[in-house]
Amino acid sequence: MQMEKTRLRIAVQKKGRLADETFALLKATGLTIKENKGGLFYRIKNLPIDLLLVRDDDIPGFVFDGVADLGIVGANVYEEYALNNNNQRRAQCIQELGFSHCNLCLALPNTEGYANLNDFNNKTIATSYPNILQTYFKKGGISASTLEMHGSVEVAPKLGIADAICDIVSSGATLEANGLQNVKTIFSSQALLLKTTKALSTEKKDTITKLLSRFEGVRQSKETKYIMMNAPRSALPALTKLLPGAEAPTVMHLEGQKDSIAIHAVCRESVFWETMESLKTAGASSILVLPIEKMLA
Repeated sequence: MQMEKTRLRIAVQKKGRLADETFALLKATGLTIKENKGGLFYRIKNLPIDLLLVRDDDIPGFVFDGVADLGIVGANVYEEYALNNNNQRRAQCIQELGFSHCNLCLALPNTEGYANLNDFNNKTIATSYPNILQTYFKKGGISASTLEMHGSVEVAPKLGIADAICDIVSSGATLEANGLQNVKTIFSSQALLLKTTKALSTEKKDTITKLLSRFEGVRQSKETKYIMMNAPRSALPALTKLLPGAEAPTVMHLEGQKDSIAIHAVCRESVFWETMESLKTAGASSILVLPIEKMLA
């Protein structure tokens, strides 16, 4: 597919958890994706955007070199790439996307004890992130060797080729299955939106502005709830104070009930059962908490 110069190019991971969550975000922003099975490019029908489906460790390079205008990638991959290229960051992180959270952790066999970071002195650690690991060890004054591996890092101690590992941990199930214990988190990661530092056309800049607004709207809608309740008018001050992260609520008169009102509010913080119980104690009734599908500030 020939990509037009005015169409924004976004590099995304072609498969895996990050890819699944990236496509879920794009669809939540209302983008209609025309898939090209087995192809490198997907086209967005309702905005001038093309998606480049590539390996995650290729994304920073594509953005750095201007092959892609934006890229969605894990912070761990971005950091490792930058450190491997003399810390040259020819891409700007313009938004943390709040999904694909994971940690880069040091892990030892369950048979070994752990006191502190000094236990890694003179050990060999297998990892896919040698630059992040060595940078961390250098700051801590630790002298250790790294064995770079890509895939199945957790089997290195069993094979006798490393004393420990440094790998991405989400649930910890893989470590447990391989007789390893997580002893230290050295880097916390989530999905990032990267932008090239190369000059972009006005059309592409306008598309980025629109896309960022939609991303923020999706984030806010996930964190925000719409609350409706009835209450005596006299309880309004107390109830307003209890509404988490809400601006001034909308207050409406209830027909046929002189001293009763309906209160509607957008709450930008979590609404727990304890919140609802406190509202009820303060005089509210018929309390409803609803999700917000879309939100644009």
